[in-house]
Amino acid sequence: MITAVIRQEVDFEAVPARVYEATTDSTHFSAFTGLPPTIHREPGGTFTCFGGQIAGRVLDLVPEERTVQAWHASMWPEGHYSIVRFELKKRAEGTRLTLEHSGFPKESRVHLDGGWARMYWEPLKKYLR
Repeated sequence: MITAVIRQEVDFEAVPARVYEATTDSTHFSAFTGLPPTIHREPGGTFTCFGGQIAGRVLDLVPEERTVQAWHASMWPEGHYSIVRFELKKRAEGTRLTLEHSGFPKESRVHLDGGWARMYWEPLKKYLR
């Protein structure tokens, strides 16, 4: 039922602080996705995003470096969570974000793999310009 890890690397023309804020702050997240989230950004805090399609809990935060979250998609079995990890590394021209997403049902892989670019990376790049 569980599949391998999705690993993606994306470069942004913004410093790590801006990328971190955009992905962990409700106001910024809403601005780049167009959908209102609820984000309590402290370890143990809860979040919802994409109109409630994703809900979960913040497991770890290191400002401007790392975010780790437990994710539950509304179409998954009750109680099933995957782990999403964002690592931010400063680069001369901005930030490299490395995503590792694990523990999701194998039938969700294609949707998730393409969804990261469509729902996160493309709109976030536009927002951070």
